[in-house]
Amino acid sequence: MRKKVVVLGAGMVGRAMAIDLSKQHKVLSVDRDVSALAFLSNHENLATAQADLADADAVTKVIADADIVVGAVPGFMGFKTLETVIKAGKNIVDISFFSEDPFELDALAKSKGVTAVMDAGVAPGMSNLILGSYQKEMKVTDFTCYVGGLPKERTWPYEYKAPFSPIDVIAEYTRPSRIVENSKTVEKVALSEPELIDFPEVGTLEAFNTDGLRSLIYTMKIPNMKEKTLRYPGHIELMRILRETGFFGEQKLQIGDQSVRPIDLTTSLLFPKWKLGEEEEEFTIMNILIEGMDGGKQFKHKYELLDRYDPSTKTSSMARTTGYTCTAVTQLVLDGQYERKGISPPEFVGETSGCLDTVLKYLEARGVIYKKSSQAG
Repeated sequence: MRKKVVVLGAGMVGRAMAIDLSKQHKVLSVDRDVSALAFLSNHENLATAQADLADADAVTKVIADADIVVGAVPGFMGFKTLETVIKAGKNIVDISFFSEDPFELDALAKSKGVTAVMDAGVAPGMSNLILGSYQKEMKVTDFTCYVGGLPKERTWPYEYKAPFSPIDVIAEYTRPSRIVENSKTVEKVALSEPELIDFPEVGTLEAFNTDGLRSLIYTMKIPNMKEKTLRYPGHIELMRILRETGFFGEQKLQIGDQSVRPIDLTTSLLFPKWKLGEEEEEFTIMNILIEGMDGGKQFKHKYELLDRYDPSTKTSSMARTTGYTCTAVTQLVLDGQYERKGISPPEFVGETSGCLDTVLKYLEARGVIYKKSSQAG
């Protein structure tokens, strides 16, 4: 039976999710940007509506008859939008990746009988799902996630394009990186502890600390956990130069008779060079390493993802890997396979029997394939 799904946000990932969900359900895609909604014309079971998603009353109105809501608004709008949807008593699966603490809404969600899954993307998202599943089945001692989205073509000087909000990328380079070492949460400088790693079909990439663990720091009692971002070699040094010189600063500087924030100048110069073209080829790469004890034996489990831009549907790999994970979890909630009330980070979904396998099969059907390998001892 087709359900009514409302997708809030029609950006690159939001559009991919709306199209995917419309194959099984009646979908309404909502955004205030008419040009973004125009990409969704001529799709069966997919309607569009223009609305200001920063307006709580407008959000409440467009989701009034929804069976479930999918959140794909920018991060700075995410928390308030999630709160509005929960107050309306609607289940939601969200990928807005906001900075506020989602568990502040846990009591509200439970009182409304709402299932609210946040961070349901690739990382955070799929990485959490996988870890949650293993943490339930074995005693995990170490978790490492290497992840990055990169253009196929390396173009000087940055050899990088932002497949999601560029301002969120810069935040990764300035915000302290929280990792877990010996069961203690420690902060390290972003872009620190570089590694050079060789990946089949891609070549050598550099990895560095970023603040990607998010909810795992609080929900998973694992002695050692870290996430590292992947870029082409040389990116760390370029970003460190900009950061240490002050180009990412938020305090205003007086330059002649003008008052300017360095970050505003930097973003206006960088973003045109970082903009990913609508049909520009790129790829998403992720390696997840899980170590621990199972039945008295030491085990190492590895999941590898390498996904590329799909020219047949003109869908970026970041939209595929992030968006289809979100739509898979949406289907879990619609089917009643995941019913936990309150705020759920993806690791809670992974802990629920059968959910990881269902999501992996859903992704495989769409060409997003995780290769698993295991080693004892």
